Amino acid sequence: MKKSLVLLFLFLIPQLLSSQENSRLFSEAVQTNFSKFKRQSNQAYKEGNFEKGQFLFDSLVQNQLIGSKFNDYSLKRVSSKKLKIGKIKKPIFLITYASWCVPSKGEIPAINKLAKQYKDIEFIVIVWGKKKEAKKFAKKFSSNIEVCYADKNYKNDNEIVSNMKETLGFPTSYMIDSNLQVVNIKRGSISIPYKTPLKKALEENYNVFNSKITELMNHQNQFNGMVISN
Repeated sequence: MKKSLVLLFLFLIPQLLSSQENSRLFSEAVQTNFSKFKRQSNQAYKEGNFEKGQFLFDSLVQNQLIGSKFNDYSLKRVSSKKLKIGKIKKPIFLITYASWCVPSKGEIPAINKLAKQYKDIEFIVIVWGKKKEAKKFAKKFSSNIEVCYADKNYKNDNEIVSNMKETLGFPTSYMIDSNLQVVNIKRGSISIPYKTPLKKALEENYNVFNSKITELMNHQNQFNGMVISN
């Protein structure tokens, strides 16, 4: 019986890896399902049912986007050459902001701290806005974070703006493994009262972001284990 289970497990591993490699693109999953989500979500928020609105977003992510393959986007860095997503060979923690966003107190210091701590993860920030605006925003982040920008006024940015900003909103965190498989997507940030001491605000943000990164790392470790076993 034990031998049969081992053989079954070894048989399933290549198929699981193959299914990951052949999963549909993130952009296809978004565009296929977004119209229905938007219609239902708009109705929920119109009725003041914010809990249902969040439930619909979570359902879209869980049932349609997780497991899709993130597109090999070419991102414009604020200070150097373009960053090709497909050339990154480690897990990616990607966060999107608008250039006019005011992140919660302690949020960016927490991200900077995590980027310094997790050297095996590629931290990327995409700022929705033009280069000049994005450059100002980028000054808040450490050198351990790749800060990029995109705007519909730039012809080559239409696809990424359409598939990410205009559908899933911002601020949004994307957890992507080294095989470009979407592990999870979380929208929004925590609300920190203005009078909260910076140390406490940083700690609260750190804990929230760290839980997302832990989820990504756990998934990556499982995937690495499957590859080694195979």
